[in-house]
Amino acid sequence: MAFRAPAGQVVGGNSERMRAVMRPITQIVVVGGGTAGWLAACLIAARADRDAATPIAVTLIESPEVATIGVGEGTWPTMRRTLATIGIDEAEFLLACDASFKQGSRFVGWRTGAADDAYLHPFTAPGDTEVDPHDLLRAWSQVGGDYAAAASPQARVCSADLAPRQRGMPAYAGAVNYAYHLDAAKFAELLRAHGTRRLGVRHRRDHVQSVVRGPEGDIAAVRLRDGAEVAGDLFIDCTGHAALLIGETLGVPFVDRADVLFNDRALALQVPVAPASAIASQTDATAHAGGWIWDIGLPKRRGIGCVYASAFTSDDQAAAALAAYVARVVPEADANAPPRRLAFRPGHRARFWERNCIAIGLAAGFLEPLEASAIVLVELSLQALLDDFPATRAGIAIRAERFNALFRYRWDRIVEFLKLHYLPSERDEPYWRAHRNPATVPPRLAELMTLWRERPPIAADFEGADEIFPAASHRYVLYGMGAPVPPAGAMRPVRGGGAARIAEVAQRGRALAASLPTNRAYLDALRAAADHPIPERMR
Repeated sequence: MAFRAPAGQVVGGNSERMRAVMRPITQIVVVGGGTAGWLAACLIAARADRDAATPIAVTLIESPEVATIGVGEGTWPTMRRTLATIGIDEAEFLLACDASFKQGSRFVGWRTGAADDAYLHPFTAPGDTEVDPHDLLRAWSQVGGDYAAAASPQARVCSADLAPRQRGMPAYAGAVNYAYHLDAAKFAELLRAHGTRRLGVRHRRDHVQSVVRGPEGDIAAVRLRDGAEVAGDLFIDCTGHAALLIGETLGVPFVDRADVLFNDRALALQVPVAPASAIASQTDATAHAGGWIWDIGLPKRRGIGCVYASAFTSDDQAAAALAAYVARVVPEADANAPPRRLAFRPGHRARFWERNCIAIGLAAGFLEPLEASAIVLVELSLQALLDDFPATRAGIAIRAERFNALFRYRWDRIVEFLKLHYLPSERDEPYWRAHRNPATVPPRLAELMTLWRERPPIAADFEGADEIFPAASHRYVLYGMGAPVPPAGAMRPVRGGGAARIAEVAQRGRALAASLPTNRAYLDALRAAADHPIPERMR
């Protein structure tokens, strides 16, 4: 639904301040490009009503000197709605971004490091809206095997490297829930082209030299290197870790979460793959002594990186772990290719909306690449802004307070969910032992772990109406990591049907395995159709 700025409002008196407060918000300035900046510019422009009496104008300022870090190559299923809202065709996106399908995350070696130590967190939830989750767990404990395979047919789809959809399905529809893996640099390029050519986003390539404050302390404009000033009513800070507007200018403090999550370094590689090689349906996260290694499959390459904590692992040790992993999974890769080194500070801003500035992406914060929470926070931040877009400056303070409360809740829940991945581990290295130290566990998560010894995670454990990681996600991680099934209590299940549900999942999994193409076959056919389109007379 498009929003529109008011045509103008009559205000009593001659107060300059009152006129400023009631002036319509029409000039949106996004400072910074990359995935976060261009998603912000495109979503705002796509939702704006171009026929309004005072239409919204979006300007994005991108420094030619600042390299795009990107907020990751893995997304959440929310990206399908985002792309549809922006107006980008799914096939166009897949081809332009060298993208593939993502259906969840697979964790290897996180519990013990044994050869059979692996579990899946799929995007398709268990059918426990109709089946009692405790009853499903009890039924699973009797049949054994992998919890995700018993709870969701998506586990079988992922194990066979299958696509989540068939070519004939409508865009953004699937047989199972899915997101994407993508080339972050190409994604930013696609958004830039789409935003400027189709959505009317104004693009300035220049370096922001300074920030101009108004008499009340708001940001009035940014001054560019050539001396020009770009004025705005609302500013979106997408300047990455620099946080030029929200941090450096407005002084919003940074909340360090390194007491809970220790990782602060990463080494990243892009490894070419053979044309006919299989493309995985999930992100693989493989534990090592001092962290974990991500592995993301795209049609032409794999993005592989080593995440680690500098307090436990040196750069050389991390590089050795990364090299050993690449040699094992892609032996034909160039062993001498230097990885890209990244440093980050796990944490987030104390407030994400300050005065007339909203921080999006790395400017708001970053924890670690686990579970691809970075891009989904960009999407959710923009959705919250656009669902209650301020008409004038008068309503900003109220909206900012609500926005900050919502996203502090969401950041806290993400911190807890990421920490959950480490708590059940039985690995004996110092890094993993430190993660299990009760002093590093958030109090709310410690309370939940006590409850979950008696019963599984349930919806009542989570207050949000739209949780990023609902109870089902916590069950996938908890029981994937080998947590014991809680004993049967004195109360009968409200809904039974656990055994029947497991049988239904197995049947559905077999049907999907027989009908869905592999990721490689789907994407190769899509590329071939684009390279050799069928003449219109033959359609």
